Amino acid sequence: MLTPKDRRFKKTIAFAKKHLPEDASLLDLGTPNPLSELLNTSGFSVQSTKGENLDTDYERFLAPNVDCITAFEIFEHMLAPFNILSRIKCDKLIASVPLKLWFASAYWNEKDDWDKHYHEFEKKQFDYLLKHSGWQIKDSLTWASTDYSKIGIRPLLRYITPRYYMVYCERVK
Repeated sequence: MLTPKDRRFKKTIAFAKKHLPEDASLLDLGTPNPLSELLNTSGFSVQSTKGENLDTDYERFLAPNVDCITAFEIFEHMLAPFNILSRIKCDKLIASVPLKLWFASAYWNEKDDWDKHYHEFEKKQFDYLLKHSGWQIKDSLTWASTDYSKIGIRPLLRYITPRYYMVYCERVK
């Protein structure tokens, strides 16, 4: 049985393949991880950032020589994602964010400043951020978490409430 993460990765790869040629070069605004490895083995050429603070240390990523920028569940960890989104020079973006759940507070790790959600977006908030940073959404996808291993009210609500939002965008000329 696929884990929720495996299902999320499968959706992400299918969404990328829908919008990009399989040999597309990607700059992933995240550290190397199992998803970037799967994208590489699916035919994409993925470069990743190395854990830089992309709120303040993003200048060297502004003019990448790639076909598409990807950002899979990164922007919620940034204080000001507008800064890099508005200045990065690339024509295509695929990004996903966790959606705000009305029945759960934002994820907040007290011990690790890198492991916090400064934003848990509603779709309209993320759409607004993208529009005002120079992107036009061409396609989107939402889905609920499907962790069948847990029972209770919150797992049931997570099963029926959209949790993830992914967009394919193009730079407004």
